[in-house]
Amino acid sequence: MFTLLASLVLLSGIVLPVAAANPKYVFAHFMAPNAYSYEVSDWQTDISEAQATGIDGFVLNIQTINMAIIEGKIDDAFSVAEPANFYLIPSFDFTDDWAVSDMERIVSDHANSTSAFWYNGGLLVSTYGGDSHNDSYWSGFKSDLLADGIKVTFAPAFTTYRDPSLTGTLLSTYSSLDGFFNWWSWPDDVDANLTTTVDLAYQQAAETRGGPYIMSVSPWQFKELGGTQDWVELSDTLWYYRWLQAIQDVNPDIVEIVTWNDYAESHYIGDINPNVNLGDIAPLYVDGFVHSPWRYVAQYFIPWYRTGQAPPITDDQVIFWYRSHPKDVTCAQGDVPRMSTFPVDAVFALALISDSATVTLDIGSNHYQWDAPAGASMGSVPFPTEHSQIPFIQIITDSGTTSGYGSMYVTQTNCTIYNFNPWVGIIQ
Repeated sequence: MFTLLASLVLLSGIVLPVAAANPKYVFAHFMAPNAYSYEVSDWQTDISEAQATGIDGFVLNIQTINMAIIEGKIDDAFSVAEPANFYLIPSFDFTDDWAVSDMERIVSDHANSTSAFWYNGGLLVSTYGGDSHNDSYWSGFKSDLLADGIKVTFAPAFTTYRDPSLTGTLLSTYSSLDGFFNWWSWPDDVDANLTTTVDLAYQQAAETRGGPYIMSVSPWQFKELGGTQDWVELSDTLWYYRWLQAIQDVNPDIVEIVTWNDYAESHYIGDINPNVNLGDIAPLYVDGFVHSPWRYVAQYFIPWYRTGQAPPITDDQVIFWYRSHPKDVTCAQGDVPRMSTFPVDAVFALALISDSATVTLDIGSNHYQWDAPAGASMGSVPFPTEHSQIPFIQIITDSGTTSGYGSMYVTQTNCTIYNFNPWVGIIQ
């Protein structure tokens, strides 16, 4: 566990409904089922680390499995969040269907909490999916809660709406919408970087209803659970350019980091909690593959998104990530994931530099360097042909050299499972 800059720890002390001129917020998507074994101390750790990163709250992905137990864990989350001035937003996951009454109960239970998040005069509620239901289902959900004195601002992630030409259909089909959350923060099974075309189309649609438009920002996407659950999306530089898209191109009302703790899909930025039961397969490609240094990247971009100005950097850092084997290696277990030819076999490095520096990347016989300007920049070095190599990174300035190694070897043989989940490190 690492210590982040203290200047981002302090958040606003009073939680009130947000006025028309809304500030910018950053949330992280949190898989509530992974809190099944949580103690209060686990919530304290996660919330403290999220706040230190500059995150305002968690969007709690709530599923119907083990609902009674998870609701108790959510109660614990609110008990920790309230004194910390940290927000919690319910997001109903429609991987399994929901009874409207169950959703209404969960919303009602915490509507008066100081950690409930209000937007445009309503309690913000989101989803993962739910567009299998018609508008009357969601209008009824909102009207029932309004009858109990709870106005809802509804901004779902209707995941079948990814085509920018369908925004008119979305609006005409769902009068219940107040905003929209674009879940899709990865390329759509293509060997190309994600663009903002979908974001801009659905942002415009959300604005006609008052918003918010919630833009997803994610570092990675890989899953290896067997059958149809094996895939990887091109994510090599996603954690860098997606933040720039949010800041420079879209400027959404809310950024939602996907995710804090979805370990199975490899886009977690939180620590790997050893108490979380990930089943039999996911630990084979998750355990040991830390992602926590990615939070330093978020810590830099979050204030830039809020203010429109890149923050000053006081300590030079290089955050770097890489996979443990080349994409063409044959592994003993698992299936070759879909889109496995898309990722580049390389060590990727994001430099956060206070003035200017030369950043060097070495692994095996391969070398790359670039003149990094003040601010954020990226470089990469290809995997070597030699077996069992580890990267060596240097930050060279007029005042000296900072250097360090990775902690995961890149192997050419003895691959136990097809693993496209990266290991993430930092030198500073």
